[in-house]
Amino acid sequence: MITTSTIELSVVMPCLNEAETLAVCIRKAQGYFERSGVVGEVVIADNGSTDGSQEIARELGARVVDVPEKGYGSALMGGIEAAVGEYVIMGDADDSYDFSDLDPFVERLRAGDDLVMGNRFRGGIEPGAMPPLHKYLGNPVLSFVGRLFFPSQIRDFHCGLRGFKRESILSIGLITTGMEFASEVVVKSTLAGLRISEVPTTLAKDGRSRPPHLRSWRDGWRHLRFLLIFSPRWLFLYPGAVAFLIGLIGSVMLAFGPVEVGSVGFNVSTQVYLLALTIVGYQAVLFALLAKLYARHEGFFIPRSAAFERFAERATLESGALVGTALFIAGFVIGVLQFAAWAAVGFGGQDVVDTVRLAIPAALLMILGVQTIMAGMFLGILSVPVRRR
Repeated sequence: MITTSTIELSVVMPCLNEAETLAVCIRKAQGYFERSGVVGEVVIADNGSTDGSQEIARELGARVVDVPEKGYGSALMGGIEAAVGEYVIMGDADDSYDFSDLDPFVERLRAGDDLVMGNRFRGGIEPGAMPPLHKYLGNPVLSFVGRLFFPSQIRDFHCGLRGFKRESILSIGLITTGMEFASEVVVKSTLAGLRISEVPTTLAKDGRSRPPHLRSWRDGWRHLRFLLIFSPRWLFLYPGAVAFLIGLIGSVMLAFGPVEVGSVGFNVSTQVYLLALTIVGYQAVLFALLAKLYARHEGFFIPRSAAFERFAERATLESGALVGTALFIAGFVIGVLQFAAWAAVGFGGQDVVDTVRLAIPAALLMILGVQTIMAGMFLGILSVPVRRR
């Protein structure tokens, strides 16, 4: 007799009006249990179907879990939380994945892996199973971005067939409700140091007669947005650092006089724009650092390095105030010297270009100083001890 304590594997399928293909998916999963001897259950995480999918599932002996909160991620989390197996294999209920051939996933899970990803590009994609836009652009690009941003070796970030230890996945704090859930599982598992592997799997043509729920550009952007948000280095730090260095070096060079590159001359008007670029870049760098410090403070899973940990130990309200004050004073001194030079000539007329040339770095230093002081104050807020419930 099968009881909840003896179930090893839960096959979870998100469902939203999948009456055309749900039965064949359930039968394939049940056939796998019979053939392999794996003690398992089929859990249908229903997201509000109106086509009778729930009745089909119950008639075939699957367990139906009603998930009222809409979205692919919401449905899957509802099913995962309700599952009782030690291991979970999730996959779409559109008959594009073969639930009768789950041995590679179960073998890796039994070997100790926390997350086992399917790879459709290694296993094979049937003609017409994946739109060319997804096959040659969307999936390869987003998977490359994921490997670039995070220390992951996964080649197919968005394969819908994947297996994992239930407790391991529940421990990493998955929160997204939409299609970006697929990326979140890989990213947070990687950042949490879980043991991850990849096995070939095949992708068949969708068995439904209606269009899929996936919206290429909208859901692709949601995946990319998630990857960017979870990697402030690429979204803010690297672009900000480049902008800051270009602006700062250019501003300093022009503070000593006009610069000519070939037939092109640069003067104070260029210096003004470089001032703005420096400030924007510095703000982006500060935001990246503050975002990582906040995530560290709250216990989020984020990429960390020894250099960042050393910085985090030294980043305090006091250190920010000291650095910011030093920058502000440097700019203020330049302003005072300019004022003294003007007073020495009886506050008469000045050469506008030469005056602005020095006023720009003075203003820049004071602005950067104030920004640094404000960042230090935010760090002070983060460092206030609080009693958490």
